[in-house]
Amino acid sequence: MSVLVSMATLSSACCPTFTHGCTVDLCACEMHFQSCSNLLECISFVHIYFSYSVSGVWGNQNGDTSIYLDNITRILDRLLDGYDNRLRPGFGGPVTEVKTDIFVTSFGPVSDVEMEYTMDVFFRQTWIDERLKFEGPIEILRLNNLMVSKIWTPDTFFRNGKRSISHNMTTPNKLFRIMQNGTILYTMRLTINAECPMRLMNFPMDGHACPLKFGSYAYPMSEIVYTWKKGPQSSVEVPQESSSLLQYDLIGQTVSSERLKSNTGEYVIMTVHFHLQRKMGFFLIQTYIPCIMTVILAQVSFWINKESVPARTVFGITTVLTMTTLSISARHSLPKVSYATAMDWFIAVCFAFVFSALIEFAAVNYFSTLQANRELKKAAATKAAQEAAAAAQPAAATGIDGDISSLDASSVLKKRMNSASLFDRPAKTFPNPPVNAQAFLQQGSAVPDNNVLTGTSIIDKYSRILFPLSFGAFNLVYWIVYLTKDTMEMSRCSTDI
Repeated sequence: MSVLVSMATLSSACCPTFTHGCTVDLCACEMHFQSCSNLLECISFVHIYFSYSVSGVWGNQNGDTSIYLDNITRILDRLLDGYDNRLRPGFGGPVTEVKTDIFVTSFGPVSDVEMEYTMDVFFRQTWIDERLKFEGPIEILRLNNLMVSKIWTPDTFFRNGKRSISHNMTTPNKLFRIMQNGTILYTMRLTINAECPMRLMNFPMDGHACPLKFGSYAYPMSEIVYTWKKGPQSSVEVPQESSSLLQYDLIGQTVSSERLKSNTGEYVIMTVHFHLQRKMGFFLIQTYIPCIMTVILAQVSFWINKESVPARTVFGITTVLTMTTLSISARHSLPKVSYATAMDWFIAVCFAFVFSALIEFAAVNYFSTLQANRELKKAAATKAAQEAAAAAQPAAATGIDGDISSLDASSVLKKRMNSASLFDRPAKTFPNPPVNAQAFLQQGSAVPDNNVLTGTSIIDKYSRILFPLSFGAFNLVYWIVYLTKDTMEMSRCSTDI
């Protein structure tokens, strides 16, 4: 016992603050360690110092943790004591301001047929509830989703949403924070399927501004006002890697606020426009290049001989059917709109060129046949006149012995039959050699001009030049107009409230 007292006495002499609360401030005793006058005092001091240090630290940690938990529990109980979650903050008084911001984790896909888009977002709302102010050892109460059902939350809904999903796997994906000044942070992970009205007149060189509209369902602006938490520029964040679009480029987004009047009051509507520009690569490969190649193939028929009727007919009919198939397939990726798109106009012009090539061959064949018939009639009339003139003259023939004898009726009939058979022979065959000059003149006058049947049509000559030039000029004007035209649909931005 005397040893303990002496040790305590030595410790007290060595460290005056030890006996008065060394467990509170052990470091103060270390300053007096050098004042120990002998070895026994130093050993006693070190022993007591470490004994009280270990017991004091562990005792304070366990005690502080218990006190900390008790304090937080009391804070939560006090906050919810008498709290009515049916009443908004400041009920009957000032307007409740709800600040919002959106973080997009995944954007897409976009459906042209349904005119809608899908995205996955973190939707954040912040407001101040004076009833939830507290004081304690912590500045922010980080609570789970069970607390959400016990306090008032804004009745926010998406006005142009078709289907919205709040994720619940593995637990409800909600974040809830309460600050000491009563500020509430409420974050939800949502998958939103929203309507996106599209005007497809410039398709596929078009751009669209797909809106996302949200606001309070029941509270008019006299009770709740929505604002953008980080301002117009930063309240909606869309990281580049979050875009999962195949046919569009997300080139930016704009935010705005507007007022909507209805029978139940005037409401604040928050709007985000996501600006999308369509990619043309797919449509160039699937529609534009095949159409151009089909038109070029149709113009190849102008260089085929006009007598090759089957070949030119096959060219014309095949290219017309190909264009019909392309026009039908191009419409599969579009809604059934009542107006013509930019691609419809291109396909229509290409179809007109292809069909005109078929009509051109019909015109060439018609006029060539008409001209050949005229030549045949002219040759027949010349032959008939020569036969009439020959019949009026005395017919005589010279034999081997030099005697002149008249042709009998049968020989005259045979000559007429031989002359008539010339019209049934091909153009490149020649009649039998005439026996005399008179027969030679008769037979030669019955053969039509070979250039009429085998020569190049003047229509083909002009078509070989006019068709390519016209189609090239059309493509030049078409692509200059649509590639330089601002086809992005501009959003109607209202003044922020």
